[in-house]
Amino acid sequence: MDFHPQPTPGAARPWAFPAPERGTLDNGLTVLRCHRPGQQVVAVELCLDAPLEAEPEGLDGVATIMARALSEGTDKHSAEEFAAELERCGATLDAHADHPGVRVSLEVPVSRLPKALGLLAEALRAPAFADSEVERLVRNRLDEIPHETANPGRRAAKQLAKELFPAALRVSRPRQGTEETVARIDAPAVRAFFEAHVRPATATAVIVGDLTGVDLDAVLGESLGTWTGDKADPRPVPPISADDTGRVVIVDRPGAVQTQLLIGRIGADRHDRVWPAQVLGTYCLGGTLTSRLDRVLREEKGYTYGVRAFGQVLLSAPDGSGAAMLAISGSVDTPNTGPALEDLWKVLRTLAAEGLDDAERDVAVQNLVGVAPLKYETAASVAATLADQVEQHLPDDYQAQLYVRLAETGTVEATAAVVGAFPVDRLVTVLVGDASQIEEPVKALGIGEVTVVTG
Repeated sequence: MDFHPQPTPGAARPWAFPAPERGTLDNGLTVLRCHRPGQQVVAVELCLDAPLEAEPEGLDGVATIMARALSEGTDKHSAEEFAAELERCGATLDAHADHPGVRVSLEVPVSRLPKALGLLAEALRAPAFADSEVERLVRNRLDEIPHETANPGRRAAKQLAKELFPAALRVSRPRQGTEETVARIDAPAVRAFFEAHVRPATATAVIVGDLTGVDLDAVLGESLGTWTGDKADPRPVPPISADDTGRVVIVDRPGAVQTQLLIGRIGADRHDRVWPAQVLGTYCLGGTLTSRLDRVLREEKGYTYGVRAFGQVLLSAPDGSGAAMLAISGSVDTPNTGPALEDLWKVLRTLAAEGLDDAERDVAVQNLVGVAPLKYETAASVAATLADQVEQHLPDDYQAQLYVRLAETGTVEATAAVVGAFPVDRLVTVLVGDASQIEEPVKALGIGEVTVVTG
């Protein structure tokens, strides 16, 4: 039997994160465009300078309701008609609010891009914010809150933010508001927030896809270019303070068979020189199934299905004065909560004493840098990362340079960064579980004062 010769691999082609072209429309809207041949579905990310800290006192959640209401009707189309027009385009439109601002996401086949951008411009120029639609969205949001409270992971995140940050800071409170604040939101409040903060001069549109044959300047001029608004300077990023004194807070869930754990502290934002090394070291600690935390808590001890360590930017400022959340999260069975925490602290202490090894560092670099071309295979993934850079006041080539820095980072540097990120005496531990079973074993560990709150 004759066999075809086995294919031989070709030479690896160099890859870098796509570089966008930057420009500005006559109305002040900043535009980042990125031509990606073959990507026939275009992704658009619109960053609006309407951060959560701009919400009026007592109206936490109004940014979320406004974001959701943008696609619920305009001066030309009812909510149902607007949805039908999007469907005819084969487009999806979504929006959400977070600490940096409101993000509107659009995906559409390139052949329907002019129509879809016209609909997006219509939603920005003249959103209806009808009383009935806002009331429906408020009811929906109120229905979501009990489900979030019942979710151990969401409950732990809510408690950790409350513990770390002063009550006066917006980052200390739930992103989408509480039952009390959401219940106060009405259509006039939504419109007032929109009119105060949504304008083209402080917004940025990111457009990624195969733009062959598309006169994007003309398309934008006839769509987003017709959006008008007052000139304004971007809002300054508020300073963030935090108390990460080592302590434990147990959110009591009587009868819980598992304990959700979230261990965190405050960290620098992505402008800090340590960020690439911190990303690499944190990946070695808990970024994948073969990382140290999983190797001990999952593979050796069988306490958990998985534990992860990560860094998440909360707010980023041009001068680097923003903040990130550094955290370790996972769940363990209730009887082993104490032993699991004890072993977790042993992992951190061993890491500080002995450091990472070269093999760990090499695997982390291979996983983080080597999979990047696959990670950014779609237009949507590229657009989302470019929009993140906009919100975090980073240069357009930041992601490309990050991979260069990751590849250059040595084992010693990565060790110093991750040990600095997770010092054993400066971690706030939140446990959502049965306090009657876990309080005493956790106190015996001596990792900080233990407080119990109701769930």
